[in-house]
Amino acid sequence: MAARNPLTHDDDGDVAVHRTSAWSQRIAAHVADLQGQINRVACQGPTAPDAEYVKKADTHLGAARQALRRRGAWDRVRGKSTDTVLANLHEAEVAVLRLVPEAELRWKGLPVLVQARLHLDPEDARLQHLEEVLSRSGAQVAGADRELLAQALHAAYQAEEAERARVRYFTRLLCAATLIMALIAVGFALWALSEPAVGTRFCFPEDADDPNAKPTICPFGKDPSWQGVWFVEFCGMLGAAVAGSVSLRKVRGSSGPYHVATALLLLRLPVGALTAVIGILLLSGRFFPGLTALDTSTQIIAWAIAFGVLQESVTRAVDRQGQFLLENVRTPGREPGGDAGRKERSGRKPPKPSGAPPAQRPGRRVLPRVPGRGTRKAATPPGQPPSPQ
Repeated sequence: MAARNPLTHDDDGDVAVHRTSAWSQRIAAHVADLQGQINRVACQGPTAPDAEYVKKADTHLGAARQALRRRGAWDRVRGKSTDTVLANLHEAEVAVLRLVPEAELRWKGLPVLVQARLHLDPEDARLQHLEEVLSRSGAQVAGADRELLAQALHAAYQAEEAERARVRYFTRLLCAATLIMALIAVGFALWALSEPAVGTRFCFPEDADDPNAKPTICPFGKDPSWQGVWFVEFCGMLGAAVAGSVSLRKVRGSSGPYHVATALLLLRLPVGALTAVIGILLLSGRFFPGLTALDTSTQIIAWAIAFGVLQESVTRAVDRQGQFLLENVRTPGREPGGDAGRKERSGRKPPKPSGAPPAQRPGRRVLPRVPGRGTRKAATPPGQPPSPQ
């Protein structure tokens, strides 16, 4: 059995995880930090009730490590291991909060308050009570408020996991839709391979006014073929890929473990192939007035690419839903305006922007300066005596 490298692993199996994503690396480092805090508490000789918390925290961290190690490519799509990692990590953090000495607990209130404000409703009683305690004690926490902090942090993590679960479900839905659309496109291409009459539907007659004219203008030459159908689908995918790459300029980066932008880009490819097939069939069936005849094979290919680009009108609404779900997962340090849909907290006024003029008293006006005359006195409202000089 190979010896463990002390530079990459410690006795708990922490610190380094190889061949994994950046998200897994961050989580592995956080697990190692929590394990260090648990080990320190265990070395201090905890009481019997606290020893149970130490034992359960070790169990949660062990489950998080196992889930990180088996998090493969397919599992990233399913999201099962990701949810296991986050759930156990959050429970371990709550256990650490219940175990830290009172000297360290004093300044644990602000991090918990930040997390609670991100994920809890402003009207939540636990959040309001926590804000009241911290404002009354100067942001310091006493031992009597330890359980309040633990309950508020646990509730915030539960809300965060619900937000991430919605993103995970949406990602799985995108993957399922991509697979179904791809199967339909491949099935249609195989049908064209086995049935020559399918390729005839993608050809146009030289004389569009003659109902008995034979279709001789096809994607590939003058004879219908399955290669023409495949090429139409490929051109639709090509147009969808170009349109999708342009739409990436509106996609914001995500530090989470779910690849929503990648799933949205992959969805465009089979949808573009199908929209190209449907569009050429509609042109062949004279569905669009004035577009009943295509003179060359190049025009058929050009329209297939155009229909592939037009799939953006279908996938744009899906893009908006994905971006909304990503923005709903609130993280510390996000830019202002990310929570535009969240209602304002009661009793809290927004800070004044820098450079804003001072607030004016009712009934008084600030008059502009006149060059060469100094500062003008404010006008006295009617019915009031002038101010003494």
